[in-house]
Amino acid sequence: MNKVIIASDSFKGSLSSLQVARAAAEAVRDVFPDCETVCLEVADGGEGTSGALANYLTGSERITVEVHGPLGDTVNAAYHISGCTAVMEMSQASGLTLIPKERRNPLLTSTAGTGEMIADALDRGCRNFIVGIGGSATNDGGTGMLAALGWRFLDRNGREVVPCGGNLGEITEIDHTGARKELKDCSFTVACDVDTPFVGPEGAARVFAPQKGATPAMVETLEDGMVSFAGTVMVSTGKDISAMKGAGAAGGLGGAFAAFLGATLKPGSELVLEASGFDAKAAGADLVITGEGRMDSQTLRGKVPIAVLRHSQKLGIPAIAIAGDVEDVQEAINAGFRAVIPITPEGMSIQDAMRPQTAMDNICTALKRLFSYPSNWCSS
Repeated sequence: MNKVIIASDSFKGSLSSLQVARAAAEAVRDVFPDCETVCLEVADGGEGTSGALANYLTGSERITVEVHGPLGDTVNAAYHISGCTAVMEMSQASGLTLIPKERRNPLLTSTAGTGEMIADALDRGCRNFIVGIGGSATNDGGTGMLAALGWRFLDRNGREVVPCGGNLGEITEIDHTGARKELKDCSFTVACDVDTPFVGPEGAARVFAPQKGATPAMVETLEDGMVSFAGTVMVSTGKDISAMKGAGAAGGLGGAFAAFLGATLKPGSELVLEASGFDAKAAGADLVITGEGRMDSQTLRGKVPIAVLRHSQKLGIPAIAIAGDVEDVQEAINAGFRAVIPITPEGMSIQDAMRPQTAMDNICTALKRLFSYPSNWCSS
């Protein structure tokens, strides 16, 4: 082999995107010493998105701001500014990893901190926003973010409703009068990690709320609230976000961005691949390596590996995927990967497998084993 492109998502809780790529590059060079390896930092709209995008912007500056976390406590959230463009990810302010498992409750969590990040960037003169919205702890329909930017939510008696997932069903009126005036001059591009609609069997509450701590009863409360809130949004803005692709991302935050801020919702992995110049850099490559910590049914709905695969297929380059765990190898092979490799040795505990050095060693070992059998992955 002469050239290999490596563009993997992070292995969450273990390795960053670039750490995965560097471990894979080491394996390639061990077997093919003269091979050129190109490591690209990529993400899908969740953790690592703002950092990845900032790497491809000119002269970006890292900003840290104190905001309210998903349960109202104070957290430090980082984002990047390049010129008048702000690049941020909601997980910095409203992410699931900010809450211990025993305190996770999407009836109570709020996206207020995400709105506070946007407000801080507005104060610094930013008018273009790229926001990744994966990895949320929330299911508040974006009401917390909007409240932080000046919107008010009222019940049928005209009383203000505290914005959170459990209160969505109480909202019957949305007051726009206090919204930040600068927002009219702003553009928003939202990087979604999933194409989930706002409501329904495949919507935000039913699919993702259980991962955020919701019991079955909570899921029903959240779904009813989301249905009700979508109707109120329709009356208030004239926009129907119920079935909009990506509107259910981050517990409905995607829908709030689209309806109230005129945002364009894009698959996050596509946005990052475009910014990285993947197609130009991959031209002439013999192989593409991608992956993520766990490949499952959600992978094929717009996560990094499937986006990288699609680009590779257009360029006529075989692609393989690595992951700590793979739910269904055959499903991934059927999608078009030349090979799909679970890197964790049989019998190794998750705790051991997620140790950074162990994960990097497992990547190297698995790839070198694969490279020993060219018929399993290379072009015919």
